[in-house]
Amino acid sequence: MQKENEENKNIVEQPAPISLNDQMQRRIEERQQLMDAGVNPYPTHFEVTHSSAEIIANFVEEAKTPVSVAGRIMTIRKMGKASFFHLQDSAGRIQIYMKKDEVGDATYDTFKLLDIGDIIGVKGFTFKTRTGEISVHAESLELLTKSLRPIPVAKEKEVDGEKVVFDAFSDKELRYRQRYVDLIVNPEVKETFIKRSAIVSFMRNSFTGKGWLEVETPILQPIYGGAAARPFTTHHNALDMQLYLRIANELYLKRLIVGGFDGVFEFAKDFRNEGIDRFHNPEFTQVELYVAYKDYNWMMKMVEELFSQTALAVNKSEVTTFLGNEISLKPPFRRLSIIDAITEYTGKNIAGQSEEQLRYTAKDLGLELDPKISSGKIIDEIFGEFVEPKLIQPTFIIDYPTEMSPLAKEHPSQPGIVERFELIIGGKEVCNSFSELNDPVIQRERLESQSRLRQRGDEEAMIVDEDFLRAIEYGMPPCAGIGIGIDRLVMILTGQDSIREVIFFPHLKPE
Repeated sequence: MQKENEENKNIVEQPAPISLNDQMQRRIEERQQLMDAGVNPYPTHFEVTHSSAEIIANFVEEAKTPVSVAGRIMTIRKMGKASFFHLQDSAGRIQIYMKKDEVGDATYDTFKLLDIGDIIGVKGFTFKTRTGEISVHAESLELLTKSLRPIPVAKEKEVDGEKVVFDAFSDKELRYRQRYVDLIVNPEVKETFIKRSAIVSFMRNSFTGKGWLEVETPILQPIYGGAAARPFTTHHNALDMQLYLRIANELYLKRLIVGGFDGVFEFAKDFRNEGIDRFHNPEFTQVELYVAYKDYNWMMKMVEELFSQTALAVNKSEVTTFLGNEISLKPPFRRLSIIDAITEYTGKNIAGQSEEQLRYTAKDLGLELDPKISSGKIIDEIFGEFVEPKLIQPTFIIDYPTEMSPLAKEHPSQPGIVERFELIIGGKEVCNSFSELNDPVIQRERLESQSRLRQRGDEEAMIVDEDFLRAIEYGMPPCAGIGIGIDRLVMILTGQDSIREVIFFPHLKPE
């Protein structure tokens, strides 16, 4: 019996056969009928001359313009020897009219085996129907892809004089998991991602137009740094070494400033092993920019200009609506120190408070804190709970305690304070910036202090990076740096209330 059990352990269970519903089975049978008739359901190419939007925009009623258009069948009305259907391409939809006598028996027989979701190519000429709809009169039709899985097309019905939509593909989790279906049946979703691309393109062109160099830095890093976060860990087999997915680009970009570049930036995927919610995804996009001989005051003015111009470029307005709030991105933005902000919104003046006093203040405000966290984290918790959500209009929170910003330069007139700002819009942090610390002696002291916080149990405290310290020991000029969260900026400029709406394929729990 024991031997039999051991043998059973080595048997790999075969997956159960995929269960096909009736519609899928019918489509598979249609596919075979097409192939039996000599029709290739998956040919290699089709020559397209016009998009649906171009046909509609350039329509001339008398011209009968010849066109060749391709896309997916989204509605279909088969009426004996003549049929209408709508074809959807990347630019929109166009109606197609087809007569059996004109395309021939073979083509019409092919058409009768087509379904909503199939991808076809049509050649013909433009005309307008009796109801005034610009359409294409088909002279030939070619099947380009036979769809085997039915598309969940919404249905419309008139109720009390108003159109009501039924069976819409609207379940959010299903939309995120099957973004390909979401884009097909909810074409308005495309507009968010088209606008996202426009935002990134505008920012990139703005930076390169100022003479700054776009660069690439390592995603796999032997020592992670540049932010307070937990990393994802992986292993390099050939070198037998542990590596980390980067949590930020900062330390590598500043190495390039040391090397002699006056301005460098990178649009990058960064990774933080943290929770997932409406505003956080473990894989996210940010742009980091470092400019030599500048400080955080210069960077604040640059950000005001950048955000205002980006909004005008993509929305034609400096005003946007986010989380139900009308927000103006017209400069100048309000500036408020983090200590003054906490005083204004909580009534508590924490200036100069010790760690013990800060804990008492937090407790008095009703915050339950992890006993391992330090003064900087306590201030961050108070700010995040009681201040940040209330900052709706763009606000620069400036001048942070040194412990909260180990990579930032000391304020010249305020001991214990560094030159740092975070920009808060709609109650959410959108970017983080410093006058970068370039004194290698002080930088070593700061990182070693962070190391001691790790020993206390702070998993997000930074690690001493000896190569980075060696780099700035060669001398790094005065420098301003910033990280801008692209996902959140896109949310604000497109009015989306979840980060999953602006990421094509957000991270989700397994099905």
